[in-house]
Amino acid sequence: MKLHWSPRSPFVRKVMVVVHELGLADSITCVRTVAASTKPHAALMRDNPLSKIPTLVLDDGTVIYDSPVICQYLDSRGDAPKLHPAEPKARLAALRRQALGDGFLDMLVLLRDERLRANPSDVHQASAAVRKAAVLNGLDHEAEAIAATPFGIGHIAIGCALSYLDFRYADEDWRKGHLRIASWHATFAARPSVRATEPVDDA
Repeated sequence: MKLHWSPRSPFVRKVMVVVHELGLADSITCVRTVAASTKPHAALMRDNPLSKIPTLVLDDGTVIYDSPVICQYLDSRGDAPKLHPAEPKARLAALRRQALGDGFLDMLVLLRDERLRANPSDVHQASAAVRKAAVLNGLDHEAEAIAATPFGIGHIAIGCALSYLDFRYADEDWRKGHLRIASWHATFAARPSVRATEPVDDA
């Protein structure tokens, strides 16, 4: 399988954590792909007309995107413990947490793009700060339930979002006032799959 990949993309990292958790690293060939929003990538667009990563190309040529679909496909392979629970209530909770983590990442990526603009909008950044605090408060409130739930796709999405805060917003002390989710994140960051997928800012 071929994965359009970047060492800085948090959504790619989410997929790679799943790859390592499932023991599929030897089955994946990572192809370095720069998917800038302002400059479409011609080779990537042949596989994914959205020109976004991650994009997974199976050995038979089937193309899969985006990260939730790729993660679900990978979880269907092999005999490793499943990251998407089969029991309906547990599955719903896992998918909801995945949506929360992915949505948080979407917001953080957009905010980073705004910061890099020549004339960033103070109003936009203020609004994003309010929403960021709301997500962190919600995660802190739910931290005990997250910790008590068997590790799965929801944990990976939330963990990768919090790790992206450390990677791109190192100047912000997000742990202050959110000690419960910070404590859980420390256990997430110590997992071998997470340590193996540390982002690299080599731009």
